[in-house]
Amino acid sequence: MRSEAKNPKADGSGNSGINAAVANASHRTLGFWTATAIIVGSIIGSGVFMKPAVMAAQLASPVWLAVTWIAAGIFSLFGALIYAEMGAMFPQTGGLYVFFRHIYGDFVAFLYGWSAFAVINSAAVAAIAFVCAQYADYFLALPRLPMGVEQAWVVHIPGLGSLFPLQNLGVKLLAIGLVSGLSLINYRSVKVSGKLQVISTLIKIGVIALLVFGIFLSGNGSMGHFIQPSAHPKMNWELIGGLVAALTGAFMAYDGWINITFVGGEIKKPGKNIPRSLVTSLFMCIGVYLLVNQAYLYVLPVDQMATSSLVASDAIAVALGKTSSAIVAGLIVICTFGAINGNTMAISRVTYAMGKDGLFFAWTGREHPRFHTPGNALLLHGIWSSILIMSGSFDMLADMFTFIAWVAYLFGAIGIFVLRKKMPLHPRPYKVWGYPVVPFLFVAFAAFYVVSTVWNDVARYMAGEVPVVNSLLGLAIIAPGVPMYLYFRRQSKSTP
Repeated sequence: MRSEAKNPKADGSGNSGINAAVANASHRTLGFWTATAIIVGSIIGSGVFMKPAVMAAQLASPVWLAVTWIAAGIFSLFGALIYAEMGAMFPQTGGLYVFFRHIYGDFVAFLYGWSAFAVINSAAVAAIAFVCAQYADYFLALPRLPMGVEQAWVVHIPGLGSLFPLQNLGVKLLAIGLVSGLSLINYRSVKVSGKLQVISTLIKIGVIALLVFGIFLSGNGSMGHFIQPSAHPKMNWELIGGLVAALTGAFMAYDGWINITFVGGEIKKPGKNIPRSLVTSLFMCIGVYLLVNQAYLYVLPVDQMATSSLVASDAIAVALGKTSSAIVAGLIVICTFGAINGNTMAISRVTYAMGKDGLFFAWTGREHPRFHTPGNALLLHGIWSSILIMSGSFDMLADMFTFIAWVAYLFGAIGIFVLRKKMPLHPRPYKVWGYPVVPFLFVAFAAFYVVSTVWNDVARYMAGEVPVVNSLLGLAIIAPGVPMYLYFRRQSKSTP
């Protein structure tokens, strides 16, 4: 990553141009299989090891559980098709930040960039680090404070709920250590962090294969669990609320397909390889997630699965015994460790680009003079991710960043219609399949999901089921972005 001078009109769209570090790629070195590996590695992380148990409790039905995984995968695929067209149109490093500048202008682009920093990207890293530390606790028996001490420090946010920073402190401190260490590695060397990512991805593939085939070949389960109903089935509105909540978990597990757009400027033949890698990766992940989910159900009936705190370890323990459970827990630590590193490599790019464009603190847009990394942006993300880790649990962080990400995906999908009208002659190496039906279905579903998630979160908070309204907390964190944008705009105009 080298500093380059700005080219104010590089985009040719009439907007203020994207900075040269974002708009121009000095080297395109990533081919189709590498791009596919980046997407699969970004998607398959902690979600498949943690969320199925929560989803089982929310749905109380093995059939609805499988349907939810398939539906979330299909709509994620629709989203990938939409963003494949934009990624092929604007193959520049920066992802949605770049797209939003072309579609809506600087203000919306800044709000996305601020959201990515404040909630989406940092919370994703925080959530994955929390899972990694929680599985490490399987071996380390990390210390916890007495219940009275954990409850002694309460951060109450009026109208949104309460946070308990001292709760599960040992796990949180280990998670912060992981984020800090990997941020430092990425700060010092892109090459070393890249090698680390290759190794962790190979191990991740081994984890999934061991988990699925080990469980099915054990013979210690029953295919009947795939359709066996819960002893306490959910009906009517309770089922609808459960479906909305479970979709949040499934979307969290599928999230990461958008990451390929952050490195669009480094993809070979982007008009061809971005769409192909997105479609291939989503189909692969739908198959993997469905297999893993059915493997869990094979040995754990849905009611037992719903009460599991570490569902992957519990499932392999039933299939192969306690020793195998320990092995899988260790492999999951390594798997999520790699996911932390992979996301850490990508998340600073938007903040770095905003700093270069004068839409954020200028020092975040400076690269390290010796290591040639976005060092300042990496440090800032590491600090904020650590604060988010202290704020709450995995489920709170995961639900918060998933909701905000889908708000962004909604506006981005609407943008495909805007671009078709606003830039009809712009080269489109790939056009979304099924236009306008597929984008319309995605927009309609995303809008329903966003609205129903807020309604469901508020209802669960009012019923005392959750301590925090996760969706509104995410929006509250984004709200300061409005005055911040006005401040940075004034600063950029006053700076020669």
